[in-house]
Amino acid sequence: MDILVQQSDITTVTVDAVVNAANTTLLGGGGVDGAIHAAGGPGILAATKHLRNTSLPEGLPTGEAVATTAGKLPARWVIHTVGPVYSASTDRRHQLVSAYRRSLAVADELGATSVAFPTISAGVYGWPHEDAVAAGVETVQAMTDQVSVDTVIFVPFSQEMKTLYDNYLAG
Repeated sequence: MDILVQQSDITTVTVDAVVNAANTTLLGGGGVDGAIHAAGGPGILAATKHLRNTSLPEGLPTGEAVATTAGKLPARWVIHTVGPVYSASTDRRHQLVSAYRRSLAVADELGATSVAFPTISAGVYGWPHEDAVAAGVETVQAMTDQVSVDTVIFVPFSQEMKTLYDNYLAG
């Protein structure tokens, strides 16, 4: 599996599946979630509302993932995952790892060969940036032989986050 870093707007990256750092409601929000819903158009919201009305009436649990159409995005699917809110007093890293793991598993089930990830939980959910990068990269690297995904692109929005990825991957 190729692991790449591309500083960009994740809504413009051409891949089979874009991962959305969603909230449990799946109905849009701020940050990456809001950008994906806005750029992807009403088809994404219609698909997430359908999920809420059928298989996910209570919303998507933290650490889980589910796919919908990508609407107008240059991707086939959006994989919505819910990362944990950071807590200095409660270790929730296993939930962050699960968000990456479940997203890759869903991508594999769909037959996606390329996946773009944001830095899950590193925005308003307050996860320390260095650990958010480490959790994402470590989880993806650990799954290279478990899924048929050929390419994972980490898509940080800022140069600061890109530098953290580059440094982590350089070893």
